[in-house]
Amino acid sequence: MSSDTEARAREIFDAFHDPVLGPELKRALGEPEISVDGTNVELALKLGFPSRRHGRRLARALKAQLEADDAIGRAEVRTSTEIVPHQTQPNVERLKSVKNIIAVSSAKGGVGKSTVASNLALALVAEGASVGMLDADIYGPSQPRMLGVKGRPDSIDGHSIEPMKSYGIESISVGYLIDDDEPMIWRGPMVTRAMQQLLGDTRWSDLDYLIVDMPPGTGDIQLTLSQQVPVAGAVIVTTPQDIATLDARKGLQMFRKVNVPVLGVVENMSLHICSKCGHQEHIFGAGGGERIAEEYGVPLLGSLPLDTTIGKHADGGCPTVVAEPDGEIAGKFIEIALRMTAKLSLQAADYTHRMPKIVIR
Repeated sequence: MSSDTEARAREIFDAFHDPVLGPELKRALGEPEISVDGTNVELALKLGFPSRRHGRRLARALKAQLEADDAIGRAEVRTSTEIVPHQTQPNVERLKSVKNIIAVSSAKGGVGKSTVASNLALALVAEGASVGMLDADIYGPSQPRMLGVKGRPDSIDGHSIEPMKSYGIESISVGYLIDDDEPMIWRGPMVTRAMQQLLGDTRWSDLDYLIVDMPPGTGDIQLTLSQQVPVAGAVIVTTPQDIATLDARKGLQMFRKVNVPVLGVVENMSLHICSKCGHQEHIFGAGGGERIAEEYGVPLLGSLPLDTTIGKHADGGCPTVVAEPDGEIAGKFIEIALRMTAKLSLQAADYTHRMPKIVIR
């Protein structure tokens, strides 16, 4: 009888679709551990992505489906999280205190990449991850304002930099080191060295994820950053407009050329809803992000509306995920962050940090 109950519980789990991850990312839930006592079932899932709140919702939904079956009496579902480092480009040295680096790129300015990056980072914090933010846009740093941080970072030992902190995120940006109206009149090699120093000389805590807000473009600077930063995955931000998707394609191809997996596409400003009459309009066209995703065989992680509150929150130093944590738009950011990290969890893990270094003298 217990074997029949276990088999039925497994059938129900196999047919279950996570409402956020969908069937495409079902594998990210892993294989459940099922124990049976008569007709009572206990099911345990170990998730490879942050799921503090989503895990509870997932457990409730799965428990309800199990207990709705006549072959099962009482059901208990437990979820836990284990975030591990994942493989990066070959021959790039990993940061000891950072498990996974995710680059957020658009290859084009003005599509809301930095706003998306800050909200995705905060969404991961809301789901229980330890998160850092590297503002790699040296010429136009915007994360200090978006994250509501002012002042200069400290250096306790005179060599390394202490990251700035806000809303549970550690961050570093050249914007912390200069005045707001001071331009960065630097050539490419200086920018690259500055970015490497910000990344390598910052005393990051043990981070599950470091989000890199990439500069726009696909030139020498972006290529160098992609080759020298140990990136586990990249996310492409675009709008539906054809001119934006053209550049997004170039950015996607750039990451593929340097062996950085593309975790998916985020379509920003996809739909405008009039705050007065509720009329919906695709101001920048429709389906651009979906077409890129289908063309290159990557997930469309989600679409975000063109909403004035998103920009107001970012300009005010309190991004939407923090300003309205229970709002519909914050929910969209959290779902995108979950899909992004669930996709990353399916990639090969990197166990080199567990292996001793052998030196022959």
